[in-house]
Amino acid sequence: MAQAFTSIELPASADQVWQLIGGFGALPDWLSYIPDSELSEGGRIRSLRNPAGAAIVERLVAFDESDRSYTYAILEAPFPVTGYRSTLRVRENGPKASKVEWFGSFTPHGATEEEVNRLFQGIYEDGLGELAKRFAA
Repeated sequence: MAQAFTSIELPASADQVWQLIGGFGALPDWLSYIPDSELSEGGRIRSLRNPAGAAIVERLVAFDESDRSYTYAILEAPFPVTGYRSTLRVRENGPKASKVEWFGSFTPHGATEEEVNRLFQGIYEDGLGELAKRFAA
């Protein structure tokens, strides 16, 4: 099983960051390459499109408001993996500071482990880089 992990420290409280990114349908609020997110099945399924227009459908697996985290699985996507499961989490890192972690595990399918690690590492790093711009001083 392949894995990717990245994190970033932000000059904002964990509550402030979670307020922006904590909704399962909130990706368009902070990720420019995801312009729309449609929720269905009571908010447990989100349907997205990537910049090329390909469909990405994800299922919310776990949501923990007190831990400021959610975990999701990919049901449909143009990625060369199966068994994808990922978590987005915000941790307190001081009175006006937080640390955001985004990590996942997956099984390569039609690609090497190195290729899929690089793919998702890049997605996570680019995403958290965009998030950091929202909280730049």
